[in-house]
Amino acid sequence: MSVEHNLLEIVACPLCKGKLHYDKPNNELVCKFDRLAYPIKDAIPVLLVNEAREMSANELPQ
Repeated sequence: MSVEHNLLEIVACPLCKGKLHYDKPNNELVCKFDRLAYPIKDAIPVLLVNEAREMSANELPQ
């Protein structure tokens, strides 16, 4: 399922308020600063810190 480009313009990381990047292969929104990946379930981003997955440095998109 794809994320609307307009949505990416307005959503922000709930922890640091920074920009989120769409990781299409994993269907997640990624915060590079906090190294968190927020899942997208049924086309709805789940922007809850306790639902986010911690990412290792080598997993982060460039």
